[in-house]
Amino acid sequence: MDRALSNDSSEDERIVLNLLSSVDGGAQSQRRIAEDLGIALGLVNAYLRRCIKKGLVKVSQAPARRYAYYLTPQGFAEKSRLTVEYLSYSFSFFRQAKADCASVFDLAKVRGLQRVVLSGKSDLAEIAILSAVDSGVSIVAIVDEGAEEKAFAGTQVVSGYDRLSAPFGAVIITDVVNARRAFDEAVRLYGSDRVLAPKLLGLNGPEPRGVER
Repeated sequence: MDRALSNDSSEDERIVLNLLSSVDGGAQSQRRIAEDLGIALGLVNAYLRRCIKKGLVKVSQAPARRYAYYLTPQGFAEKSRLTVEYLSYSFSFFRQAKADCASVFDLAKVRGLQRVVLSGKSDLAEIAILSAVDSGVSIVAIVDEGAEEKAFAGTQVVSGYDRLSAPFGAVIITDVVNARRAFDEAVRLYGSDRVLAPKLLGLNGPEPRGVER
């Protein structure tokens, strides 16, 4: 299976799971669901329509021309299935991500690049931060244009490379949603030798060679 398609499918299922969980948790409006999921109202509408069509969610009219959403028995079953699948994926993802981050950090050290910036606030970024402690690599900050908070997992978050004040030697891609765009942008700014990516992202970046673990 093409990795890009696989990633798209995983993200799609994650949104469906979160939507079903939000409805099951008592969310009674599309706006509330959008707030719970942190996604656009239009996207919630599209996913709700799909879930209703599949028989996972039912809708009933409420006072003041509003609508209320409820999970059907099929919706409860699908929520349980996706939850188990997500947990299984999460454990597998953690193991691979930890190994990939360690390899990338080893390569960075071989190149003398021991101060790095992460591109993308994500679960992968959090795993990279944890792995850096054992690898002897210093993470200067996380660059994420969409992030609103100023810190993540104890690390500074900035909205762009131009906002970085501390020097760094390499950029490590940790954006799991727009990995290719993040990779290409970093290469454009700093050159391919200074941009690394965990293997699980499926990018054509340099792979660790000559490094034994």
